[in-house]
Amino acid sequence: MSDKKSDTILNDLPKATSSILNIETGRRQFLLGAGASAGALAFGLPRPARAQSRTEITFASAKFFGKETISDVVNAYNESQSKVHVTYVELPPPSASTEVHQALVQQLARRTGTPDVFTQDVVWIAEFAGAGWALPLDQYFNADTQKQYFPGTIAACTFGGKLTALPWFVDSGMLFYRKDLLEGAGAKVPETWDELATAAAEIQKSGKAKFGYLWQGKQAEVLVCDAVEVISSNGGSILSPDGKTGVLNDAKSVEAVQFLYDTINKTKISPADVLSWDEEPSRRPFTAGQAAFLRNWSYVYGIAQDKKESQVVDKVGVAPLPHFAGGKSSACLGGYQYGVNAATKNPEAAIDFLTWMSSAETQLRYALQLGIAPTRPDVYEDAKLGAEQPFMKQLKSVFTGATPRPVTPTYAQVTLAIQSGVSRALVTGKVKEELDAANDRITKIVG
Repeated sequence: MSDKKSDTILNDLPKATSSILNIETGRRQFLLGAGASAGALAFGLPRPARAQSRTEITFASAKFFGKETISDVVNAYNESQSKVHVTYVELPPPSASTEVHQALVQQLARRTGTPDVFTQDVVWIAEFAGAGWALPLDQYFNADTQKQYFPGTIAACTFGGKLTALPWFVDSGMLFYRKDLLEGAGAKVPETWDELATAAAEIQKSGKAKFGYLWQGKQAEVLVCDAVEVISSNGGSILSPDGKTGVLNDAKSVEAVQFLYDTINKTKISPADVLSWDEEPSRRPFTAGQAAFLRNWSYVYGIAQDKKESQVVDKVGVAPLPHFAGGKSSACLGGYQYGVNAATKNPEAAIDFLTWMSSAETQLRYALQLGIAPTRPDVYEDAKLGAEQPFMKQLKSVFTGATPRPVTPTYAQVTLAIQSGVSRALVTGKVKEELDAANDRITKIVG
């Protein structure tokens, strides 16, 4: 790749975010190599061997790190073969998802082919595919290959009947519970919401926990996640199967949201404060030893086991979220997935890199070094994962029930309608009325 092309990569990054984009050591080394190539040509010297033999592609991803960084993993790919060289462009971390999204949208919309490969939040997949920015991948990853991943992640990576993303890592909602409190109450780990409500109320009544069940009711994206879980666990949905009509106001969805309202106002196992809480405010009372049950993401377990941060070390268990009678556990799918730029000029190289990055071996590496949960069920059976990350091994049963949020290219608008409608239902108690109004808005958006 010439200096001119590498300059273009930097100049094309959106001005709003370019100041926070850092290019890792591997990229700096690559640019130095490209400069050396130009200098060598100017002096009539041979071009370095890499420039002659390798196809150059770029990979843009949100920043994740642990014992290793993504740059380390990309460098391992570069060293594993001699046909492709990947330049890693580091975007902000997922906590700055708006900036990550903006950077990707502006780059992909230009259809220049840069970046060739990218990572994306699971809720952006339909948007990017609907805009024609994501390369369909079915011809490269057939049905047998797709069966090697959790079904929920493949469903989330599919738009319009085509695979337009490839699974990278998964997270989902799960139930954290106090093992000691359940044992003291003679209760089992709840499988239904009624069982959870009963156990939570009994533990509260005993005075051993201030709160029965903590969750996230803030009018934000996490409320959509909580709603997807309870609604799906009752056999309900937010969109019709074809994605063209809202069904948020059907009887099963109304019953599910009514349950959340009742945890505050009827069974009183949840404090009214949950209506203003997202992940961290709901986590803190649990790890402080004040609650029996908590719905949250996998990161909580590590904090619960940290003696500096937690009063419940070795007292916390994890299980799939409960379901309604006749339903099944549903965990809202989170995580980032891979995509290939539809305008890439080097699709074969991009697919080779993607195949390596999503392989079982690389997923195990991510799990062990960055704490990122694999999207391949078989990886959870690896003895090394069980020895080094025993908690992660427990998550296979949780992720098996992972359910994507509404798959639609208009998700950015749909989520706001869901947040507003469900929030109003929980605050006013007019559950059916508010979900009717929200469903009308959703149908107008997707119709």
